Amino acid sequence: MQPPSRRTFLALGLLLTAAACTTGPDREAPADARRPDPDEPLRRRAVTATDVLLAAYDGLPTAQLQPLRAEVAEHRAALAQTLTPPTPPAPSTTTPGATAPAPTATPSPVTTTAELAALERRTAQAHLADLGAASPQLGRLLASVAASAAVHATALGDTAPPAAPDSSPSAPSSPSATPGAALTPEAVTALQGALNAEHAAIYGYGVVGAKLPDDQQRADARTAYADHQARRDAWQRLLTGVGATPGAAAAGYQLPFAVTDAAAATRLAAHIETRLTVIYADLVAAVPAQQRTAAADALREAALHARRWGAPQRAFPGIDDQATASPTASPTPAPTPSATS
Repeated sequence: MQPPSRRTFLALGLLLTAAACTTGPDREAPADARRPDPDEPLRRRAVTATDVLLAAYDGLPTAQLQPLRAEVAEHRAALAQTLTPPTPPAPSTTTPGATAPAPTATPSPVTTTAELAALERRTAQAHLADLGAASPQLGRLLASVAASAAVHATALGDTAPPAAPDSSPSAPSSPSATPGAALTPEAVTALQGALNAEHAAIYGYGVVGAKLPDDQQRADARTAYADHQARRDAWQRLLTGVGATPGAAAAGYQLPFAVTDAAAATRLAAHIETRLTVIYADLVAAVPAQQRTAAADALREAALHARRWGAPQRAFPGIDDQATASPTASPTPAPTPSATS
């Protein structure tokens, strides 16, 4: 790959500008006290699953696991935020002899980190199973918590492929549109934003690959490049299927910082994936239920790629980043970026 000319760079599209406009991981309007919350059964189910996970962490009280356990406790607090009456939080292992509240079903004891990793993965799948029934805001939160659980499972050594619907170990899940189905203008706008972000990610990985040595990192860049191409194609098909014209890639994109060596290239890859988590967390809330699985799958994969490139770990991928967005520049002619090689 040849690095593109500096004169031709433009802003990295929504990767720089689509920061989540939230003040916390769960941005729901205050509930009407006279009206039951339709999300309450889903929240209680998610809290119960999280309590099982907390109890498993408390059964393996090692210092190395405490940062992950603390993030799981944050998940629980966010999921239980609007429950009435509030469910008491699970105690921390900092208190000798403390245990998490008992779930409705007694789980099998967890005695190894491998078993804990598998439980994190199953908890993520349980959260994703409720995406279609959740409100947009709760769906967004469930998708983010599930992505975090996938990151935890990987950190604990889990290598099993995700078992999300319409996905396979080798390819991202494919969104689909019912023939003749219509999407709201807001959903179309969000999908176009996701497509534009993938165009920018593909361009960015062309720069990343050009600066990496021919080793495992370059192989990882090739894999990520192919993943983003597949995701781009999926959003293009979905938009075409609902009668929208998919946005074209810009001729070039301005990088957020100079990429002159391998260290800067890995930093750019981490930046790209971190910004994509924001876009895909918002996409979960913007699209109809039948497209949420694909958006959540994209969020999970971006979070996993970000971790692989050394990005700081977050309890809520995509919805706890309050960084100020950079302005987007206007397209100007530029050479087509080379594929990662």
